[in-house]
Amino acid sequence: MKVTITKSEQEFDVTAAWRIIAQMLEKRNSVIGLSTGQTTIGMHRIVSEIYAQYPFDVSNITLFNVDELTNLEREYAGSCYTMILNQIAGPLGIPDENFIMPPTLSDDFVAESILFEKRLAERGGADLQMLGIGSNGHIGINQPGTPLESETWVSPMDPDFEARVRRETQVPPEIELGGLTRGIKNIMHTRKLILIAKGSHKAEIVKQAILGPVGSDIPASVVQLHPNCEILLDADAGALVADYAKERGYNW
Repeated sequence: MKVTITKSEQEFDVTAAWRIIAQMLEKRNSVIGLSTGQTTIGMHRIVSEIYAQYPFDVSNITLFNVDELTNLEREYAGSCYTMILNQIAGPLGIPDENFIMPPTLSDDFVAESILFEKRLAERGGADLQMLGIGSNGHIGINQPGTPLESETWVSPMDPDFEARVRRETQVPPEIELGGLTRGIKNIMHTRKLILIAKGSHKAEIVKQAILGPVGSDIPASVVQLHPNCEILLDADAGALVADYAKERGYNW
């Protein structure tokens, strides 16, 4: 497990962007998993800006997101489809058939979960996953308590996040909201993982996830077991990890 701590948020965004671009250039038919949220907006913008200035062939690149909200209109600004489309897939001109996302509305999300994985498998599986970590240690929408052997499924949302979504969308309480997410087992089958975090509010959970015991209480802790994983943090998110390393003489 490699740990990279950047000096600033800007350096973090640039570094993360180049991790994505490097994968695209190294393997021209890469299958790349992304994540949404405040952590990834800057890196996606930089990827798009670099592509606009120095175009390269992305015609065979496949993009997907690690999760998607369920029982909401796809056009909702907070849907993963809309965010990834606007932030990176659209600016890079990724062909529709190479932008793999499950629907937000379905009568059979179990079938959609199976189809999502099937479409990725048909392309050889995921080469890279940029993987955010939630403040409670979730990855994708695999909340604390999710079995580490879980496969792609529809998970409940974090209660605070669900409350915000309902305020923004006016979805009534009788409609169940959730998220179709790659399971922890599926995530771990990705050839390379980059766990990403920035901001001081992530410092404690990052420390627990990468320095504490592996277990379902903190789903992100499972990345300790991945054979090709990088932990990429800005200075604030990595502060406690840096302190730990300094105390023990590690060169992180």
